[in-house]
Amino acid sequence: MTAESPELPLAAAFPDADRAQWQRLVEGVLRKSGVAEATGAAAEDTLATDLQDGIRVRPLYTAEDGTAAPGHPGFPPFVRAGRPEGTTVAGWDVRQRHVHTDPRRANESVLADLENGVTSVWLTVGDGGVPVAGLEQALQGVYLDLAAVVLDAGADFAAAAEELLRLYTASGAPVREAAGCLGADPLGLLARTGDDAKLRVQLESAARMAARCSAEAPGVRALAVDALAYHEAGGSAAEELGTSLATGVAYLRQLTDSGLGIDDACRQLEFRYAATADQFLTIAKLRAARRLWARVAEVCGVSPAASAQRQHAVTSTVMMTRRDPWVNMLRTTVAGLSAGVGGADAVTVLPFDAALGLPDAFARRIARNTQSVLLEESHLSKVIDPAGGSWYVESLTDELARAAWAWFQEIEGAGGQAAALRSGMIAGRLAETWERRTEDLAHRREPITGVSEFPHLAEPPVNREPAPAPIGGGLPRVRRDDTFERLRSRSDAHLAASGARPKVFLAALGPVATHTARVAFAANLFQAGGIETVAEPAPVDAESVAEAFARSGARIACLCAGDAVYGEQGAAVAAALKSAGALRVHLAGKPRGQRDELVAAGVDSFVFTGCDAVEVLSSALDVMEVA
Repeated sequence: MTAESPELPLAAAFPDADRAQWQRLVEGVLRKSGVAEATGAAAEDTLATDLQDGIRVRPLYTAEDGTAAPGHPGFPPFVRAGRPEGTTVAGWDVRQRHVHTDPRRANESVLADLENGVTSVWLTVGDGGVPVAGLEQALQGVYLDLAAVVLDAGADFAAAAEELLRLYTASGAPVREAAGCLGADPLGLLARTGDDAKLRVQLESAARMAARCSAEAPGVRALAVDALAYHEAGGSAAEELGTSLATGVAYLRQLTDSGLGIDDACRQLEFRYAATADQFLTIAKLRAARRLWARVAEVCGVSPAASAQRQHAVTSTVMMTRRDPWVNMLRTTVAGLSAGVGGADAVTVLPFDAALGLPDAFARRIARNTQSVLLEESHLSKVIDPAGGSWYVESLTDELARAAWAWFQEIEGAGGQAAALRSGMIAGRLAETWERRTEDLAHRREPITGVSEFPHLAEPPVNREPAPAPIGGGLPRVRRDDTFERLRSRSDAHLAASGARPKVFLAALGPVATHTARVAFAANLFQAGGIETVAEPAPVDAESVAEAFARSGARIACLCAGDAVYGEQGAAVAAALKSAGALRVHLAGKPRGQRDELVAAGVDSFVFTGCDAVEVLSSALDVMEVA
């Protein structure tokens, strides 16, 4: 159909647009904003965004950016879906996590979830969860032939698996109709604990469990390839994918060496990935994971019928915040949506208060209802691969798959997943990635709503019963809010000791129109460190600033004005603040040609978009704590 076709009379009235025309429009905007003097492709490139893994997201994608055909849903390379029907028949599996150590309380929350929209149970057993002996009580009243059960038992996986299989038999339901995952993950356990003393024994035990499941309960998978350990240690999307591939290959070797056929071995694996609030990256990651595993399966000689990757997506713990935790509801909603659109077979939305301790009933209700809305009201599961065909999503999927494959090859070249974990190769790589990301967080290039951006100091704390400590000793567990959380804790300590939070006086100079933006910027910045901001209702000058500063009760100050006003009043006001006892004077902005004069007058530092916010806030707290 062309623009001249009678079916599209309106289209014929508009000239065809091309990329060059769009680039000229970009040039005009850049000139007006003063950002850059660039033309053509260079102008377009100024709008690009760099992601981790060497991926660069461009502002515009067209058919020219097309990649290899992603295939059809349910057929290799499974980019579009693991099954021909996707999740359109019954939706994805709504799987909720339970971490109670008391079997009775665990049972109460399990039944409440299953009665209100949840379709499978993810239960922590053994160290950090219900005792293996309490598994029967925790699952009392659960119809094991209807609700799938997934175990997370760490080093106790063999005993927990035996107990669950016994419960399947004791329930009287046909064991062959049972579904779930026994959760054996010896390499994931090595990553979490750093202890490989029993790795060989654990791998052999997992292989025996897999053989038993394959023969007696084909709907139950024995092994979980849990990539969350690498995501939670600060790994990028490609690093998460690459380590999952290396782990999956190691398990295939173990299972086939133990006598299991390659198709049956493939059917014994369930892959677990993190879903974040980066919507498109999560969608692309899940699509790329299926493509990558399909390639592994093809090389290993797995039949197409057994080579589709089964995926369990879990909303990221790294993105969850402890301050203003209510915003976590928004993060998990976007992450859950992304997981569903990306084609995950099962999705776990963590409660918004999971970072604070044991979730309460309200938080669990919100978590499960988030998925109910996505499934029943937004109808997300009714379309197979909703993002498919998007030039951006297809390109991002391809780039991510290539980066992950390169990392997978590095691990295999180092001797495989176990060897790479033992040598520290994986830990070192993840640490480097997290260090770079920490820099972005400190400079607020990656903002955290409610923490590093738009913090609410008066927000009452949300308290929860402590959760069991997760197993440790291996890879670290990181959170995006870690650094800012430490700053806020220092502010809390100051409040407890003195009855007030540390304060900064915002000295607004000149007309309101010229200082409003920088006052808002400075307030946002200092409150991210738990420093309360105080400002006069009217602008101050060199004559009035000392008295206003004294009234504020602050020990430090920040000048806020336009560059022209700084040139007229900045030096005098800074000197007046220092004379009034200000321990440190900041200035919001980067005024050109005035820096030396302002520094000489008493300005100690300049704060601006992209500055090291953590260093600024930490040094400010240092001064006030010493004082």
